[in-house]
Amino acid sequence: MIKTFVPAPFTTHPALEGGGILHGFFGRQGGISKGIYDNLNCGVGSDDLQAHVLHNRQVLTQTLVGADRPLITPYQIHSPKCLVVTGPWPNGESEQCDALATTTPDIVLAVGSADCGPVLFADADNRVVGAAHSGWKGAIGGVLESTIAQMEALGAKRDRISAVLGPTISQKSYEVGAEFRETFLQHDARNSVYFAEGAKEGHFQFGLPSYIVDRLNACGLAKAEWTGQCTYLEETAFFSYRRTTHRQEPDYGRQLAAISIT
Repeated sequence: MIKTFVPAPFTTHPALEGGGILHGFFGRQGGISKGIYDNLNCGVGSDDLQAHVLHNRQVLTQTLVGADRPLITPYQIHSPKCLVVTGPWPNGESEQCDALATTTPDIVLAVGSADCGPVLFADADNRVVGAAHSGWKGAIGGVLESTIAQMEALGAKRDRISAVLGPTISQKSYEVGAEFRETFLQHDARNSVYFAEGAKEGHFQFGLPSYIVDRLNACGLAKAEWTGQCTYLEETAFFSYRRTTHRQEPDYGRQLAAISIT
């Protein structure tokens, strides 16, 4: 436990508040990492100093719940897989999946992101929560629906579940090629609404946030909303894989979206 620390800033959303559930969409402020990882890098898969990453993750849990609680994050693989969590991973190694669900109090579920969509779920009435990492592969593959199904298996009711998409790359900043668009059209021709003409011929701007929120709404949830924050455009607030790629930087940090039952 860090005896003296400054709480890290984070964003909350009214749809997830109350009922003994704490949540936060954290950004890149409030940690001790340096350089390209400045400064609340919580990505254990990055090449940052692991001592800094572990310190930052402790800052996050103490900020969110006021204590040093187990922080459970998946080994993310852009899959639709959601696992039920009852405590820390065996041997301290993360399981390969992209979403988590629990009814266990006093643990913190979190997913990492750096442009992909971090989605937090809560059924406060039945005290079931979930967290999903939803890039385009996970979203089209069903990670959102898998998370809801696991929550229902734990006693949640979908018409009581609220879901909030946190900081995600916006359509303005997400340029894709024709093959990318074709993948979505082959899945469902109606997906054309999520693509706007790009500045370059044969390129398009993809609306990942609207695609995720619409898929959530199609599940019949109580609420499904986006915080409206763009990871690419808000450089001082968030890490962005695409921004790092455009600058040809060697690596990038990850922010976490976290939720816990008290």
